[in-house]
Amino acid sequence: MSITIHHLRSGGTSRWAVRRDGDWGELDGTLAGLLALPLDQARAVVERAVREPGPDLPGEALAPVDRQEVWAAGVTYLRSRDGRKEESGHGALYDHVYDNDRPELFFKSSPWRVVGDGDAVGIRADSGWDVPEAEVALVLNAAGAVFGYTLGNDMSSRSIEGENPLYLPQAKIYDRCCALGPAIVPAWAVDPGPFPIALRVVRDGREAFAGTTSTSSMARGFQDLADWLFRSLSFPAGVVLLTGTGVVPDADFTTRPGDTIEISSPPLGILTNSVVTVGTVA
Repeated sequence: MSITIHHLRSGGTSRWAVRRDGDWGELDGTLAGLLALPLDQARAVVERAVREPGPDLPGEALAPVDRQEVWAAGVTYLRSRDGRKEESGHGALYDHVYDNDRPELFFKSSPWRVVGDGDAVGIRADSGWDVPEAEVALVLNAAGAVFGYTLGNDMSSRSIEGENPLYLPQAKIYDRCCALGPAIVPAWAVDPGPFPIALRVVRDGREAFAGTTSTSSMARGFQDLADWLFRSLSFPAGVVLLTGTGVVPDADFTTRPGDTIEISSPPLGILTNSVVTVGTVA
């Protein structure tokens, strides 16, 4: 049985819907409302919607967030650690983060800056080296429990971050800096992993980059990352946590406007986004 939760827009109105094996049901309420509930109550709301199929609902696919901030974890894969060392020259700094009990956690995006499947992600106009980061994203409820999973793209300026680690917010946070989708897969409807992840960048009809990884290569577990995030932060409407990337292109690759980025994982679907330039150069 396949169950997915979708954020849709039709006729200027957005709504949440559940799809089960091809049948659609409309959710009563919002994602924020679901994530404020204990897991068993949220599951009951979702399953009630799929027991009462409605008319065909699809409209425009939106990012599967409404009031949720997006946070991210870094240096959770060995390849990510090596990539950060490569771009910055600060090897000991990233070795420490990779090996330490406390993970790197940082704010990634307000919900209104997140784009969904089929929309365009951005690269900064003042950056010359930019890459997608293919990740599994945890959809966490207000208690810090895993409600579901989706795919995420943590777009990053390696040139800005590599210049100085203190420039991380500028390298990571800007308009169209994050993509999520295509939908949320509830935690009870899928095995808890490990999840395979594939990344493809298509340019002028040809594959410019391809790579694969698996969350089995993570140095940290999903719940461990969630627990650290919630240590001194509250999220009454829930939160999305990107869990890091194990696919980092070599230093001679940069994403360009007009590229198409495809992130896939069989249990979670395919997230596809074109690339545009955002911002200006002073």
